[in-house]
Amino acid sequence: MSDQAPQRITDLDTLTQLYGKPGGASLLKEVDHVHPHYRAFIEAAPFAALATSSPDGLDVSPRGDPAGFVHVEDDRTLMIPDRRGNNRVDSLRNILADPRVALLFLIPGVSETLRVNGRAEIRVEPALLERFAVNGKLPRSVLVIHVETVFFQCSRAVVRSGLWDASSQIARARLPSNGTMLADFSNGTFDGETYDRELQARVKSTLY
Repeated sequence: MSDQAPQRITDLDTLTQLYGKPGGASLLKEVDHVHPHYRAFIEAAPFAALATSSPDGLDVSPRGDPAGFVHVEDDRTLMIPDRRGNNRVDSLRNILADPRVALLFLIPGVSETLRVNGRAEIRVEPALLERFAVNGKLPRSVLVIHVETVFFQCSRAVVRSGLWDASSQIARARLPSNGTMLADFSNGTFDGETYDRELQARVKSTLY
């Protein structure tokens, strides 16, 4: 065992000394609205991660649909339909307690990501829900996000991870199946085999 005491950074001055000041481009890229350049990224993204918080905890939830599913209402407002899911509504419960949200947009094949911070509200006006109908099915609600900051994230993390490199993809079968995990978590009382067998058809039939 090492006889060195753990070293933790507990103050901003020490952190700044370790990392230094951000470069000029790191600050220049941040704006308080959806610039047309950033709008192009949002409209090309079929996937985003939504981060929320509340006194009860944190949550990061995936959001996905065909590219452009996050609607740019104007340069300070985004709209995201809330599609069918598992009804945990972790993100929505957090938003009721704390409206601050963060979004990370990913575009397949593009190494830069886009980050948006703002405040959200949950809206259910019938006319608004109708705007986001798919195959005649409405979202349960629409998140209206009032944008506060937007900036792009450089490509280093995606490049290091090989995220879009086909050679880095692995077969799903190399990991425990959903049914296997649920069966183990329930000490064998959950029918994991049936769950796995019906999963693909269930997902396909309940997308919207």
